[in-house]
Amino acid sequence: MADITTDVLIIGTGPAGSATAALLASYGVAHMVINRYRWLATTPRAHITNQRTMEVLRDLGSEVEGEAYMHASPQELMGENVFCESLAGEEIGRMKSWGNHPLSMAEHLLSSPCKMNDLPQTFMEPLLFKTACSRGTQARMSTEYISHEQDAEGVTTTCRDRLTGGTFTVRSKYLVGADGGNSLVAEHLGLPFEGRMGVGGSMNILFRADLSRYVAHRPSVLYWVMQPGADVGGIGMGLVRMVRPWNEWLIVWGYDINGPAPVVDEAMATQVARQLVGDPALEIELLGASVWTVNNMFATHMQKGRVFIMGDAAHRHPPSNGLGSNTSIQDGFNLAWKLAAVLKGQAGERLLDSYSAERAPIARQIVTRANQSIGEFGPIFKALGMDGGTDHEKIQRNMDARVTAAPEAEAQREALRQAFAFKKYEFDCHGVEMNQRYRSDAILTDGQPEPAFEKDAELHYAPTTWPGARLPHVWVFAKSGEKLSTLDLCGKGQFTLLTGIGGEAWVAAAETLAAELGLPIRCHLIGPRRAVEDHTGDWARASEIRDAGCLLVRPDHHIAWRSETPAADPVAELRRVLTTLLAR
Repeated sequence: MADITTDVLIIGTGPAGSATAALLASYGVAHMVINRYRWLATTPRAHITNQRTMEVLRDLGSEVEGEAYMHASPQELMGENVFCESLAGEEIGRMKSWGNHPLSMAEHLLSSPCKMNDLPQTFMEPLLFKTACSRGTQARMSTEYISHEQDAEGVTTTCRDRLTGGTFTVRSKYLVGADGGNSLVAEHLGLPFEGRMGVGGSMNILFRADLSRYVAHRPSVLYWVMQPGADVGGIGMGLVRMVRPWNEWLIVWGYDINGPAPVVDEAMATQVARQLVGDPALEIELLGASVWTVNNMFATHMQKGRVFIMGDAAHRHPPSNGLGSNTSIQDGFNLAWKLAAVLKGQAGERLLDSYSAERAPIARQIVTRANQSIGEFGPIFKALGMDGGTDHEKIQRNMDARVTAAPEAEAQREALRQAFAFKKYEFDCHGVEMNQRYRSDAILTDGQPEPAFEKDAELHYAPTTWPGARLPHVWVFAKSGEKLSTLDLCGKGQFTLLTGIGGEAWVAAAETLAAELGLPIRCHLIGPRRAVEDHTGDWARASEIRDAGCLLVRPDHHIAWRSETPAADPVAELRRVLTTLLAR
């Protein structure tokens, strides 16, 4: 007999675990979350927060989205990535990043009702955790996962109370392992992984110092310091990252992964900070230091039976591209509604198989992209003559050579400009953030071909209502005049049917099927003199259906199915679709 019984047990309160808990609580699902530590993130590890993640927070409620913006550094302060010899020294170059180039900004504004921002994990985690607990999550801190056993009816998990040393068991219908890059849940499941851990070593030095005189005139999240002898992650640079403008900072500095991890004391931290800032008299307030490894590993399958993994447990990669917490939170957005549908009897258990089918390819993509971005610093080093050797005087001469009028120097300057511009694949990679298209049994294309990407799919978001894609955002208008995103019409744990004038039969069919299947379906008929109006015509262009066609949108904003035209028997057609998608 288990000591505690619940529907879902979540291991870990990081971005993945806390987001999943907040969503399940919002959906009215009984669950429990445990954390082996006494509190949440104590260092601002993850920070880049992209538009898709902000859409998840928006789905949790305007108060959640609003609090995130309140604590975040806004997009305009994320600014331009700066490459310099030190913060006080010569600037080598910069690039507009994170959607701040006017052309990129236009794409951002067209793509989402939300703005990307810089929200350190020390703010994101408490926001998600507070939201979860205030809505019903049962949480236990200082509680450690030990092991689990699953059977046909559920999962029995053994936990240790780290305050008393005693163990207890939790019986749940499902178990979610959001327990980080050294996930015991994933290890105990024996899930398949590709890649390897520990391909490089880095340390974080968190400190306070007022550096505004060096940076406020060129706001950025990341200041890349390129000087002979500087090294981070084995790639030949030091990084000074803004945590709070402009007095809290995180230095990332590399160490040899083949040797022992360094012990970072105040003297060492001060020396490194002075070197990278370029101020030999700089005094810092050391807030903390930690070491970590650069990983290149992802799960090729993210579930077994009643147990799932998400977040860093499934995708382990460096912080390049700022994809970590974003992908983790989006894992939760994918799984939570499916767990809720199954637990409420609205769907068969086979619906849960779609979680790995949809999210494992994303894990592969973002781990590959993040590690590839490290290698893409190579052209910068080559252009500067930073050949990775130990002859620091030679490297300095190579770097200095770019300032002359010689033809070789002109070629060097052009190579450097191109190398900086190429880093848009790390620092302005909008397509990677927004182009996720799912393929699984929880998507029904009815043979409709996937539209090709007309632009680079990593750099540019391509909106489409092809089933599997995220519902395109455009602004529509309520009768009251209120401006609404199409995403605002959907989500919050429910399926949504969108149609237009002439699609009244689809609405009637949805109401019939909602009662028949015990599945709430929200319906919006968009058109003139209706509750939602398309004054600009943007929705008519984005929907890719006729007015009397329809879109069926999942609770996570992804298109489940579409009918471009009316159907002879809408009830029969929608019944076929819903029973197929929900494994009924």
